[in-house]
Amino acid sequence: MSTRARNFSTRAIHHGYNPMDNEGALTPPLHLTSTFAFDSAEAGGEMFAGERPGHIYSRISNPTLDLLERRIAVLEGAEAGLALASGMGAITAALWTLLASGDEIIVDKTLYGCTFAFMRHGLAKFGITVTHVDLTVPENLTAAMSDRTKVVYFETPANPNMRLVDIAEVSKIAHEGCAKVVVDNTYATPYLTRPIELGADIVVHSATKYLGGHGDVVAGLLVGTTEQVSEIRMVGMKDMTGAVMAPFNAMLILRGLKTLALRMDRHCSNARVVAEMLESSQGVSKVHYPGLKSFAQHELAKRQMPGFGGMIAFELAGGIETGRQLMNRLKMIGRAVSLGDAESLIQHPASMTHSTYTAEERAEYGISDGLIRLSVGLEDIDDILEDLHQGLAANPLRLSA
Repeated sequence: MSTRARNFSTRAIHHGYNPMDNEGALTPPLHLTSTFAFDSAEAGGEMFAGERPGHIYSRISNPTLDLLERRIAVLEGAEAGLALASGMGAITAALWTLLASGDEIIVDKTLYGCTFAFMRHGLAKFGITVTHVDLTVPENLTAAMSDRTKVVYFETPANPNMRLVDIAEVSKIAHEGCAKVVVDNTYATPYLTRPIELGADIVVHSATKYLGGHGDVVAGLLVGTTEQVSEIRMVGMKDMTGAVMAPFNAMLILRGLKTLALRMDRHCSNARVVAEMLESSQGVSKVHYPGLKSFAQHELAKRQMPGFGGMIAFELAGGIETGRQLMNRLKMIGRAVSLGDAESLIQHPASMTHSTYTAEERAEYGISDGLIRLSVGLEDIDDILEDLHQGLAANPLRLSA
């Protein structure tokens, strides 16, 4: 049975590894080495010249990382993958490779706070124009493109307000203008969305989140063509950022990938029930979740995502102060800024993950002060609902409604 014929979970567990090639070890070996020996001086020279395959130094490649890179590539439907130290390492390594002074990058209005800060304080500092465009309307990209536009970058769903971008349509427009499309697929994972198959060029992940899945590792991944990934490896990662993933972290991500499909199914089913409960709760003014019929982009979500993920954004009628009160009353759901863990986590973007925006920028880019972000975990759904119910029931707005 060919690799391409295997289903997602089978590829996530088996692709690229044969225990019989490793003394029968069912779990791939962990290669804790910084450097590698050569058969001969000539062999080492040939490897450095790119004339012979092989590992030289773990800042460039490592057998444990190589397996992870091949596995994420096949899950995303890409030619090649690259493992990096963090999600921001993946983003910065890719963009420092693709862009140069005088170029323009067009980005969606909503970005993760650290990505936004990198654009404003990193790329812009070195003469790269960062243009924010509402990419939920693809025609806006057509109007914004110029001969300086080299990259179009977006998240879908976007962190934290769940906006979606039509990957296929935006990619088509970007390519007509000879720009590369880079998509942050952290929220959806390749289990729910594969942007490469929809026309994107490069996909980046904070593997810290759903791909790792256990809240015990910080890591990043990206995929693209063999040529693109090789360039990012040798320029953006090796020389520009040094954002190299440790082999032990690669082992943890490989472990996480084995259960990704199972976990995502549970995240999706739990989040759907929670979103429906929140939408029917007094005192909740708005729920942003792609699986709800009330979600403005629900039809696009159905076309682009077979499931709707584990992330929910919502607003309470009383604004941020009421939101803080809710978060402080929760007994099981943790107040923390990560996502995709087994544990349900809640946070306030305006004062936490997206505090790099000014108040005016948050208003302009669709991140209200009262927005709450909830990462729905793997706990029993009744326990999640009970915690939210008791937190909302103590809300004065709810009691007076």
